[in-house]
Amino acid sequence: MSPSSILTVFLAYSALLFVIAFITSRKATNETFFLGNRLSPWFVVAYGMIGASLSGVTFISVPGWVGDTAFSYMMIVFGYVLGYAVISLILLPLYYKLRLTSIYGYLEQRFGISSYKTGAFYFLVSRIIGASFRMFLMVSVLQYFVFGQWGIPFGLTVTIFMILINFYTFKGGIRTIVWTDTLQTTFMLLAVILSITIILNHLDVSLGEMISTVADSSLSKIVFTDVNHSKFFLKQFLSGAFITIVMTGLDQDMMQKNLSCKTLGDSQKNMMTLSIVLIIVNLMFLFLGAALLIYASNMNISLPDMSDQIFPTIALEYLGPVAGIVFIIGLISAAYSSADSALTALTTSFTVDLLRIEKRDDLSEKEKIRLRYKVHFSIAVVLIIVIVLFRLINDEAVISSLFTAAGYTYGPLLGLFAFGLFTRFKVKDRLIPLVAILSPLLTWLLKIGLESWWEGYKVGYELLLINGLLTFIGCVLLIKKQR
Repeated sequence: MSPSSILTVFLAYSALLFVIAFITSRKATNETFFLGNRLSPWFVVAYGMIGASLSGVTFISVPGWVGDTAFSYMMIVFGYVLGYAVISLILLPLYYKLRLTSIYGYLEQRFGISSYKTGAFYFLVSRIIGASFRMFLMVSVLQYFVFGQWGIPFGLTVTIFMILINFYTFKGGIRTIVWTDTLQTTFMLLAVILSITIILNHLDVSLGEMISTVADSSLSKIVFTDVNHSKFFLKQFLSGAFITIVMTGLDQDMMQKNLSCKTLGDSQKNMMTLSIVLIIVNLMFLFLGAALLIYASNMNISLPDMSDQIFPTIALEYLGPVAGIVFIIGLISAAYSSADSALTALTTSFTVDLLRIEKRDDLSEKEKIRLRYKVHFSIAVVLIIVIVLFRLINDEAVISSLFTAAGYTYGPLLGLFAFGLFTRFKVKDRLIPLVAILSPLLTWLLKIGLESWWEGYKVGYELLLINGLLTFIGCVLLIKKQR
């Protein structure tokens, strides 16, 4: 595909999002932005969350990852089901009972203001890193195949992307995103299905023959039984469960969509439906990755060193213009799906949790909306800076980087919520920030120690569990004595 063709597809898709934003943002208030006035249909939220859960990371990184890790990622996906069950049965009833706008309000009610601000801070850090990783993928592809060829610097490409997201989300917020996510999920899934179909046509094989070829190859291996391996199946399964709990259940971005549903029952149906659908969808992505590698082998295509570049390189340079258009639309859909909701959730958390906008009686509704606008655009600037910095340091598959970062940044949230839910003790609230700082640091030191002491052992995504456990222990040490 030519750079001008890719740019045309990008602009046309962006224009479609602006049409949806215009329709959904009329008469929008802060309540509309934060929770969609709690009127979102659960099935629309569930369908749209498929795209938000997968994002550009899954769209590019998972297929590219197959060459190094086969289908071992499915053990993480199986763990998702357990994680979504915990969210549905434990966390959602709590959030609806307390009628929270920001889920970190629970920490204030349970422990105090310092715990509340600590939870919100770690969400902001976690989501800024996660959203930057995801947006980096799409912008990198656009930069390589379009803007870079015209001499436009990467930083300007990022800025253009963020400006577009800002303008279609700043008013309607979550009400707009619920509906744009539906569109984006549809295009992303169609892109995967059509990409597989095009590969089958190029190789002149049937779907059944390709399934047999993949199943008979080493690429389809799911279970790694070596306990020292970073992909050891039990570590993968438990990591998947806890990654879901923290990156969905303890994440304002994902929970904000669920809290926009009318009732708790609707929100729970959304979660459980999503957990089953994600198994099928992730299997499709892994199958696509295997098909890409088989295609490259048959056609003697030299694969790029970066696994994240395998899918875009083959789709845009070898499979023809139709495959290129399909890929670009799928990538744009996936990237927008995670980026727009992240920006909205970060704005919500900063204004509600840190600025306490809901408790500001000295501000009129119009002044609160103007304040939210300022926060919205300021966070976009922060994201631009982080994306540019990430481009300078990234040297591995983005999905691996994302889960590793999550182990350090979501761990304190896991420990705080676990202690609050499973004990009745009060803690010395003012010291909680210290625990939340020390836990990730000790986790990092423990990782180095384990890999040095236990020869051949590689710490994987269990970083999250270690970090959460250390935070929990820190809370135990801060228990207030009963009088």
